[in-house]
Amino acid sequence: MLNAIWTFMLAAGVLVAAVQGRVGAVTDALTASAQDSVQLIFSFIGILVFWTGLARVAEAAGLVDVLARALQPVLRPLFPSIPRGHPAFGSIVMNLAANVLGLGSAATPLGLKAMSELQSLNPDSRTATPAMCTFLAINTSSVTLVPTTMIALRAAAGSLDPAAIVGSTLAASAVATGMALTLDYLARRRVERGAGRRG
Repeated sequence: MLNAIWTFMLAAGVLVAAVQGRVGAVTDALTASAQDSVQLIFSFIGILVFWTGLARVAEAAGLVDVLARALQPVLRPLFPSIPRGHPAFGSIVMNLAANVLGLGSAATPLGLKAMSELQSLNPDSRTATPAMCTFLAINTSSVTLVPTTMIALRAAAGSLDPAAIVGSTLAASAVATGMALTLDYLARRRVERGAGRRG
């Protein structure tokens, strides 16, 4: 569906430019956007490599296990089906840490690893487990304490106060995470009640 929407918008833009005789402006905009995209990608490579490498070092040094054990009392009620000491906890913790720091690009590979660990506990590979659904809800709406990526983008765009969004981002992401967890809980209870009635 999104592909159809983007295709329509692109085709409509080119058509309107052709009717108005501004095809050259479209070509210039495409070229400039391509250059900006390449520069943006290269600016994120350093952040991504740094945090992914840091996660590997922390994992090899045993810090992930220590952090996972420390946060287990908080995460345990959210993920009751994950056995104690399972590597999934460490991956989830690292993903949450990256998201809290606003490093979405660095959180992505950590999130994929966490989901892979959760999949190893899944008895039915065609259906997501409740733990996978809860992790997805938290990961998608994650509380962001320091929106590092957005601050960097605002600074690159010439903002006079690139960190001005910290408070509003924290408030919005906290509300989003609270709502996501609430809906996840309600959906899980509904499924459990339905399964109980069928049983």
